Amino acid sequence: MPLLNQAPLQDEEQATSRGKTIVRTSVIGILANVFLAGFKAGVGLLSHSIAVVLDAVNNLSDAASSVITIIGTKLAAKEPDKKHPFGYGRIEYLTAMIISVIVLYAGITSFTESVKKIIAPETPDYSAAALIIMAAAVVVKIVLGWYVKGVGERVHSDSLVNSGEDATLDAAISAATLVAAGIYLIWGVSLEAWLGAAISLVIIKSGVEMMRDTLSKILGERADIQLARAIKQTVASFPGVSGAYDLVLNNYGPDAFNGSVHIEVPDTCSADELDELIREITVAVYEKHRVILTAVGVYSVNTHDARLIAMRDAIHGAAFAHEYVLQMHGFYVNEEKKTIRFDLVISFDAPDRREVYKAVLRDVQRLYPDYQFQVAMDTDFSET
Repeated sequence: MPLLNQAPLQDEEQATSRGKTIVRTSVIGILANVFLAGFKAGVGLLSHSIAVVLDAVNNLSDAASSVITIIGTKLAAKEPDKKHPFGYGRIEYLTAMIISVIVLYAGITSFTESVKKIIAPETPDYSAAALIIMAAAVVVKIVLGWYVKGVGERVHSDSLVNSGEDATLDAAISAATLVAAGIYLIWGVSLEAWLGAAISLVIIKSGVEMMRDTLSKILGERADIQLARAIKQTVASFPGVSGAYDLVLNNYGPDAFNGSVHIEVPDTCSADELDELIREITVAVYEKHRVILTAVGVYSVNTHDARLIAMRDAIHGAAFAHEYVLQMHGFYVNEEKKTIRFDLVISFDAPDRREVYKAVLRDVQRLYPDYQFQVAMDTDFSET
């Protein structure tokens, strides 16, 4: 038990370290983007380049995104309270959503301005200093994007990942602006406004993708398959547990999961044995995976009658003869009441899950017509 007692303190220290890392990375992003925005704005105004000016505006939106990331990280770190007993971790998803909206708005605004310049074009005026500054900006943005995204993936911060991807996109945009400048200087053809429109469409696409990914997490995605498998393996590794099923993980922010699971145990297991087993499972899952199991349900398994075990094998074979059947668990025969109960997991890939369920039920009822079946159509939320 000592590890469990130390775990909350360790988690608090990890959360504090994570928050500091996110804030530090965001501050670096703010300073870099404000610096680049100032230089690009000056270059764009002096050279009458709409693409460079829009690029500068995009840097300012990146700086604003970093500010929002810092605010969101601070709010998400608030301690759980009576109103929000599971904490405020999901605020980070809202932060990522706000950043995606900013990116989308910047793209729409810049597209509008670019179209205006296509209708009423201005002749750009590039200087050697301007081109050198733009080339330096490309290098800075590539390094910044790589760094911010890398930190975001390491600490599981969607806001930083989004900011890093946006910075990488900015580098590509600046590089394209340099190409347009080269075309103008060599052939005298100005592609400024058209490039601005193309840049805007890329920004809009990026904003939509960020928004879609964040909305998916807010709505609730299925659990990570590798995490689900690891938790089930941990649970099933305990003596007496013949299987772990119905794992449900509820996400309350990055790396913050509460969940429940069902276990199959022999029908000879006593209440005190079950109580001890469930407590040991809960501790092990928390220590190994940092997931809090708020409930561990129990399925009893027939173990003392060979005939009932043979019935289970026969019904198992009949069920798995149908495509899209993933699991059959919680099987138990009550001879006194003449009932057979089990749960049937049917894949989401099935064209009609209800029809698969009915077909399996018809087949098993034909095998044992003297019994009443209690079959639940279950869902494996991780589909491992």
